[in-house]
Amino acid sequence: MVAGAALVIALVALARARSLGRRLERLTQNYWELRYQHGELRAHVRRLDPEAPKDDEPQAAPPPPAQNFIPLSALKR
Repeated sequence: MVAGAALVIALVALARARSLGRRLERLTQNYWELRYQHGELRAHVRRLDPEAPKDDEPQAAPPPPAQNFIPLSALKR
């Protein structure tokens, strides 16, 4: 009886794993299709508006924050 229950549980787990595998495959395929479409749309927008800023160009880095020296003796007071 225990072996029969273990077999049923194993078959259910196998069916669940196969369905999750198929779902993962569909999601992966959808992801890559969307990435491809996003690239095509970005290229289309660049053709329509060549003056628009491009995502590939690096932006100007913000200036580094000012560094102030504070002596430890000032903190002890």
